[in-house]
Amino acid sequence: MRSVPVLACFAILSFVLTAAAAPPATAPVTATSRVSAVTVYQGSALVTREVSVPEGVGMMELIVTPLPPQTIDSSLYSEGSDGVRIMTTRYRTRAVKEDTRAEVRAKEEQLRTLHGDAERIQREIQVIDQNLAMLAKLESFTSATMQQLADKGLLNGETTVALTKYVMESRQEKAMAQVGLQQQLRANAEATAFAQRELAELTAGAVRTEREAVVVVDKTNAAAGTVRLNYLVSHATWRPQYKLRAGGEKDPVQVEYLAAIVQQSGEDWGDVSVSLSTAEPMLSATPPDLTALDVAVTAAAQAPQGGPALSKAWDAEAARLFRDGQRKANVADYFAANADVNAGAAMRQTVEMLGAAEDVAREGPSVTYHLKQRFTVPSRSDEQLLEVARLQVSPSYFYKAVPVLTPHVYRQAALVNASEFVLLPGSATMYFGADFVGRMDLPLVAIGEAFTVGFGVDPQLQVAREVIEKNKSVQGGNQVHEFKYRIRVSSFKKEPVRVQVWDRLPRGEAESVGVTMVDTTVPLSTDANYLRHERPANLLRWDLTVPAEANGERASVVEYRFKLEYDRNLALGGFKAGK
Repeated sequence: MRSVPVLACFAILSFVLTAAAAPPATAPVTATSRVSAVTVYQGSALVTREVSVPEGVGMMELIVTPLPPQTIDSSLYSEGSDGVRIMTTRYRTRAVKEDTRAEVRAKEEQLRTLHGDAERIQREIQVIDQNLAMLAKLESFTSATMQQLADKGLLNGETTVALTKYVMESRQEKAMAQVGLQQQLRANAEATAFAQRELAELTAGAVRTEREAVVVVDKTNAAAGTVRLNYLVSHATWRPQYKLRAGGEKDPVQVEYLAAIVQQSGEDWGDVSVSLSTAEPMLSATPPDLTALDVAVTAAAQAPQGGPALSKAWDAEAARLFRDGQRKANVADYFAANADVNAGAAMRQTVEMLGAAEDVAREGPSVTYHLKQRFTVPSRSDEQLLEVARLQVSPSYFYKAVPVLTPHVYRQAALVNASEFVLLPGSATMYFGADFVGRMDLPLVAIGEAFTVGFGVDPQLQVAREVIEKNKSVQGGNQVHEFKYRIRVSSFKKEPVRVQVWDRLPRGEAESVGVTMVDTTVPLSTDANYLRHERPANLLRWDLTVPAEANGERASVVEYRFKLEYDRNLALGGFKAGK
């Protein structure tokens, strides 16, 4: 058999590849499309468009236009349907003379009209200025002429009066017209400035470029069909917000879970299915490659001292690297993405092996909420609120007093998240009945997890704290300070209430300072969480049941005594708030 030359093989292969990549024989079709679904991430959004495919069989080239200004060009991909197979999806741009959106064109036309009106008004003002200048010249000429006629005894009184009246009336008429035109010019300037601000909001981030998707499909079904075009856009994000409303003691707490969305993609989302996600969009088809983990040693004096603060800094840097790596993967920068995620993992391993890992608060779980109803979210600069869910939670009310920090007593509610939603960290607006009582930051609350919220100050409860005794002595080789405090809780309520009362003892930074609780008239709380977390830090908590109308001599009282000891050769250096 005769062999085929190598160059001939390359030529044949080139012809085959060129033929496979060639565009369809039919003319490109500008397809109609609409945004049908959006998944909003915290920094971007994945938009899904339903694209109409016309009747016919064979290869077709569909033009989807316009795409929004903030489209990430490498993120486009398409999904076919029965009888419609996706061949290629690509992104392209072309220069255009003006923005193609109707609202932008209308605003630009309004600005052109306003600019034309301003030019006309300015010209009319210039004409009036010229007329006033001519009247001034006429007045000077008339004055000189009358002087000459008076010198010759030929001055006509009626003519002088008529000419004077004409000059005065003309000047007044021109001055009034000038004032009116200047007022019109100021109004025009204000309208122009406002229209320019509106146009800037509509075209935020946009340039005079049309962005298009070209989708090549192969149809085996002659009937019309649809395909789905997906793409990421930047300048979109969301954050959780809450409204909590408390009623009577036995009424459930109403929790409104809201999402504050900001989207300036340049494209309005009209009547779409909305999903909200805390994850990073995952457009990479393969996992990152694991690289070696190198370890280095240095002099002990130069080594970083691991601790909670440094561990948190390392962990925050690791989270940033993971986010950056995923974003780079989404724009097909795979080499840089792989480097970032490996660097982030190395930071996490540093925390595991050298840091105080138990003190590092890990990020919450990645969650996605599929909202049940459809929404319209226009592209604009301000936040737009959507309702994620409306929950009813059974409360267990109590009150909290921290007299060393504030003289007020706060109404609290212990709740359990019995819903199907993870409550992400966010700001909450609190209401008691119809009254606004304040704001708070809601922490991450998992499904089934207990949490506590506050509903503001209750003026019918009062708390006071005072030192009633203090002594100083020397015992052996130590100085001893002994203190006695009294905390008084007064109630003007018609029913008994549960009150948590909090205070604190000093905490010695070293073993050279000893702090001992001597006695208390009311036992400290036996709550397991308190004993595990707060009591070791010398924080004190008493759980009181304060009777109705317990005020004046009937107020509930807590007294406690503690002593502070240190070497007689040392001196107290003061007190400061810990962490």
